[in-house]
Amino acid sequence: MPSAGARSDTMPFLEVRDLEKRFGGVRALKGVSFTIERGRTYHLMGENGCGKSTLIKIISGAQPADGGELTINGKKVEGLTPIGALAAGIETVYQDLSLLPNLSVEENVALTQQLVASNGSLARRLDLKGLRETAVRALKDVGLPTEPAFLSTPVEELPIATRQLIAIARAIASDAGLVIMDEPTTALTRREVDNLIRVVHGLHAKGVSVLFVTHKLDECKAIGGQAIIMRDGLKVAECDVATQSKTELGFWMTGKNLDDTRYRVDTHGDETLLSVERLGGAGFDDVSFTVSKGEIFGITGLLDSGRNELALSLAGVESARRGSVLLAGRRADLSSPASAIEAGIGYVPEDRLSEGLFLGKSIRENIVMAVLDRLRGAFGLLDSRRAKALAQKTVDDLQVATPDIDNPVMSLSGGNQQRVLIGRWLTIEPSLLILHGPTVGVDVGSKDTIFRIIQRLAGDGMSVVIISDDLPELLQNCDRVMVMRKGRVADIFPAEGLEEDAIYKSMMAEDGQGVQ
Repeated sequence: MPSAGARSDTMPFLEVRDLEKRFGGVRALKGVSFTIERGRTYHLMGENGCGKSTLIKIISGAQPADGGELTINGKKVEGLTPIGALAAGIETVYQDLSLLPNLSVEENVALTQQLVASNGSLARRLDLKGLRETAVRALKDVGLPTEPAFLSTPVEELPIATRQLIAIARAIASDAGLVIMDEPTTALTRREVDNLIRVVHGLHAKGVSVLFVTHKLDECKAIGGQAIIMRDGLKVAECDVATQSKTELGFWMTGKNLDDTRYRVDTHGDETLLSVERLGGAGFDDVSFTVSKGEIFGITGLLDSGRNELALSLAGVESARRGSVLLAGRRADLSSPASAIEAGIGYVPEDRLSEGLFLGKSIRENIVMAVLDRLRGAFGLLDSRRAKALAQKTVDDLQVATPDIDNPVMSLSGGNQQRVLIGRWLTIEPSLLILHGPTVGVDVGSKDTIFRIIQRLAGDGMSVVIISDDLPELLQNCDRVMVMRKGRVADIFPAEGLEEDAIYKSMMAEDGQGVQ
């Protein structure tokens, strides 16, 4: 196995030639070839199911290929394993982060390096001094704290965006030649994305290559580099992202013409559905706003803005300490998720994998989970015929691509999983639907479908609140956008004609300097 240190600056770090992979009768990869040069950025792009995940699993040693070859540092590699890939200088940050939640920050960041050094088996006594030195160096690189209190914090106690940066720190802690990042900006705000770009430039200066697996075209163009575009298991294009428009990149990915014009064309009425009055709780205070019936209302802000805590409070996950919430003129009991559901509020959480879906359960079971009591017959038994009919109708209405609703929900792509989760909360027939990061980890084609579903729901009179740090998503879909800063409302803008920079300036302004 080639070592990470055996380098020649004149040869590519990685060459992929004619990779093939089958799952049963399905060809997931159909002769994919490309080259990763040293110190450059590449964006692996395509819809979910196009073969991106399979490709990076083969490169990182998690799956074997059925055909083709990999060359690392000029040497052909056979039988690549995860430890072998790490030893060869390939570090991967998967979308699920693969962190150990009960271990500390420093252990999560630095254990991999010692694991590789010991060929996959940790010594009974760890090098604790080396562990901390490695962790501190890597955490500095990604802009995270390095104080002992933070280093010793269990990862499970930290917000998802911080965990994302910890996973990236782990990837750059060792002497990597290639860092693969699977949706690295999923939970990051614009400020943190800017920080990540700085990290990438630092890696380039060391001759390290970066391969992003991403759906965010704006970020691809901001970062720059080479696009490797896949569709249906094939590499269909390779180009400099700077020379292609987002529309052109979207066409290569989907085979359809997608643009970034506003989806929102209908106007909502003046009837107030939701009235939040001086609401306060953990992380936010004195928050007031209204949402009209049929309105799509966006909420954004930096991670410490209180937007996430406000979302959890409106969903009954975390109770507010003061203030009130009126729904259709009546005070809403939001003391628990069950009471929020009873009030007519549906909530799609930010992390569908750990907070939303039951991955081992079927699509049908996931959809009807919130209305089981309504589907019981005279003797308290579940009416399976009604449950199946409701699940099938939801799958059809939301265009979930599946041959069988009894398949496990984990068999679906990210975009289809998200539609299943949205569908679950539509079964309660809510008057207010709260979508927390509705297109996180979703490809551009599925985004288009989800956006059109949101517009249809609002057109039918449902009020929708979208909490997101994806500013184009908010501008394309919302009637108004509320910016939160340091736990309070900074500004509320009409979305039509609004520019991203105005939102960003409001997010970053000092107290008392909101953009009006």
